[in-house]
Amino acid sequence: MTITLRQLEIFEKVASGRHVTKAGEQLFITQSAVSMAIAELEKFADTPLFERRGRRLLLNDRGRLILSQAQDVLRQVSTIEQLLIESVGEPIGVLKVGASTTVGNYILPTIVGDFTRNYPRAKAWLQVGNTDQIEHAVETGALDMGIIEGPSHVGSLHSTQWRNDELVVVVGKGHPWTMQKRASKAMLEKAQWIMREKGSGTREIFESALKKKGITFTISMELGHTEAIKKAVEAGLGVSCLSRMAVARELSHEWLTEVHTTLDLRRNLIILTRNGEYRTALLKAFLSILNESR
Repeated sequence: MTITLRQLEIFEKVASGRHVTKAGEQLFITQSAVSMAIAELEKFADTPLFERRGRRLLLNDRGRLILSQAQDVLRQVSTIEQLLIESVGEPIGVLKVGASTTVGNYILPTIVGDFTRNYPRAKAWLQVGNTDQIEHAVETGALDMGIIEGPSHVGSLHSTQWRNDELVVVVGKGHPWTMQKRASKAMLEKAQWIMREKGSGTREIFESALKKKGITFTISMELGHTEAIKKAVEAGLGVSCLSRMAVARELSHEWLTEVHTTLDLRRNLIILTRNGEYRTALLKAFLSILNESR
C-alpha cells in the first residue's frame, strides 16, 4: 500500500475538525469515504491514529507525530500547484540553457541579464561546453535548450537558425604573416595550428573549410578554451581560426592580426530544442528574447 495525498488531506481535515462528517463536508465527499481513508492509513500504520470519543475523533500520540509532517507535505503540494498555475501566464522558475563556448562566453551573458531583468521571478542557468556536449545534454533532458555553433548532428532535436557568425584566421604580433596579412594554400598547409578539441563547432567548421579546398593541415596544439588559444597565439606559438566575436577585442587592440584566406569560414548559430515537447512560459520567454536579439 502507498499513502496518497488524498489520504493525507482527509487525515488533516479530520484531525483539525475532530469529526468525520465535518471533514467530508469540507472535502465534498461522503462520510464513508472519509472513514475508509482513515482506516487505510491506520492499517498502513498498523495502529490507531485517533481515539474514538463518541462521534468525535481525537489524535493520539502516533497521530500527532505525523500531523505536522502531513501538513508540511500538503503545504508543499499547494505551493507547487500555485507555481504551476502562475507559470502559465508569467515565467517563473529556473531554465537550464546550454551554449557552446563562443556563444556562452561572448553573447549569452548579456541576454541572460536582460532575461532576468525582464522576468524577476525567472532565472536562466547557463552551462558552457562544446557542441557535442550541449547536443547530448539537450537530448537527454539535462538542459531545456541549447545554442551551438554550426549544424546539429542529433536528429531528435529541433534546429532553428539564430544568427550568422564568421571565423577568422589570426596570428600574433611577431608572426611572419603579420606583414602581408594574407595566407596562400601552401602557407596554410605548413602552419602550426592551435585549435579547439574534437567535438567543438569551431573545429568542425575549420576542418570542413580546409578539406573543401583540398588543404592538408597539422594541429600542433589542442586547447579546450578559446581564451587559452588566444593567449597561445599572442605568445607566437602558432596560428588559429576563431570566431570574429571571440577575437574582436584582441583585433581592435592589435594584439592579434587577422589573416585573409580563400577559405569559406561562415557559419550559423543554431538554437536547439527537443522535438514535439511542450514549450513552457519560461522557455517561450527566453526564446522570445533570443529572437529579439538576432
